[in-house]
Amino acid sequence: MKDLQSSRWRLVAGGSEQGTATTVSYCCPLPHADVRYPPSSISLHPEQHVGTGTNVTIRCWSNDYGAAFFLHKDGSSDPIKYQNSSGGGTATFTLFGVTPADSGTYRCSYHPKNYSFLSSPLGDSMTLEVTPTPARPGAELVSRGNLVVAVVRGCAAVLIFALGVFFVIDARSLWIQRDESLGGEGIEWL
Repeated sequence: MKDLQSSRWRLVAGGSEQGTATTVSYCCPLPHADVRYPPSSISLHPEQHVGTGTNVTIRCWSNDYGAAFFLHKDGSSDPIKYQNSSGGGTATFTLFGVTPADSGTYRCSYHPKNYSFLSSPLGDSMTLEVTPTPARPGAELVSRGNLVVAVVRGCAAVLIFALGVFFVIDARSLWIQRDESLGGEGIEWL
């Protein structure tokens, strides 16, 4: 009987449709890396250096048709995505709208068909570098323009308010003068 407390376990994907990438979701024993299976290959598209928000495709392949592929990111003990190769010996993982947090070194491994507790060694690595996308040219001018518009609108509002107060005070003084010229006592103001 095997002692499960001392066994190494990791998260793997489950319940995914064949040919779709899935993030990890439940536990099973960590597969044994068997050197008899050659490491998988990896490629990145569009390139290794991309700006924030770019969609990046990572392609893994091996000669083992029907293998289940795992995408690994250095620094994480568990694979970050899983996909069945749908019989073609390749898997395609897409990272949507990458951010600098997605920067890192990626590798692939695979489970040979019908041997879920065996795994290939980690394959070649590709490094993804995500840089913050610089502001588009002229964005600073637009920002300054917005500030100028806000200041002008604020000044216009103050001017309109001041004119309103002026006209109210002027009307009040004319009203008092009219009442006094008619012999009235004027209006008592609080």
